[in-house]
Amino acid sequence: MKEAFIKLHLSVLIAGGTGIFGRLISLNEGLLVWYRMLLATLIFYVVLIMLKKLHRVPWHDMKRIASVGLLLAAHWLFFYGSIKASNVSIGVVCLSLMSFFTALFEPLINRHRVSWREMLFSLLGVLGIFLIFNFDTRYRAGIGMGVVSSALASLFTICNKKVSAGYPASTMLLYEMGGGFLGLICILPVYLYFFPVASILPAMNDWIYLLLFASVCTVWLYILQIQVLKQISAFTFNLTYNLEPIYSIIGAMILFGEARDLNFSFYIGLGLIFMSVVLQSLNVLMQNKKFTPYIYVKWKR
Repeated sequence: MKEAFIKLHLSVLIAGGTGIFGRLISLNEGLLVWYRMLLATLIFYVVLIMLKKLHRVPWHDMKRIASVGLLLAAHWLFFYGSIKASNVSIGVVCLSLMSFFTALFEPLINRHRVSWREMLFSLLGVLGIFLIFNFDTRYRAGIGMGVVSSALASLFTICNKKVSAGYPASTMLLYEMGGGFLGLICILPVYLYFFPVASILPAMNDWIYLLLFASVCTVWLYILQIQVLKQISAFTFNLTYNLEPIYSIIGAMILFGEARDLNFSFYIGLGLIFMSVVLQSLNVLMQNKKFTPYIYVKWKR
């Protein structure tokens, strides 16, 4: 069990580093996501072949799973766009709105009653984002993209549950990564037309960061999460992952000096967001509900 908790906190630390890589890699968000999905698909395919865990999927289901991968790609585009337009702290904090969008979208998509308690807790997070939104006009574009990113991450999670029945999580992730990569091939020419770049080929430093990004922060992170969830409850898993934005913000402060760009209203807003997360966690615990593992949610990073 001790080893499982070490792996859990290591996975949280790695997940917190995904925003850092978004800032380190000089490619724009479109190329960054495209290369990440390409490399992650190739590496993950090789890993599954070596482990003999590659499962065949019928063409009809493959298309459904791959289409959900497009939502993941779109989410990542806005997430890393948010980081590049503002900073790492803003990008990861905006993702805390995912609980609000989930409480809003899930009843509509799955056709069940809205949980007003969940909506109330989520609105605390919305209030926190409003406080952050007003702290510096320079970051409003980044905050706007971060909010869209959070909505897309919520839709990805909900849709992923609808298509995941009967298939191993590893198979789902492989086809989603591949689907997102192929979808971006169609989108990138238009994207680069409106957001031109000097070169689509990464520099040497970017290649190193991309390989680490795809192998450590995508493939290895996934493997660690699977190992941890075999020994630790989903509730403990998700509660511990509330530390992820904190790791990201601390890392950004150390590496990029972001503390000087953040004022008191940012920290008040951040406090409200985390209060929202804690209240929702306690609500689930008191109702003795089982949390669904966020295996796919974590790829929002």
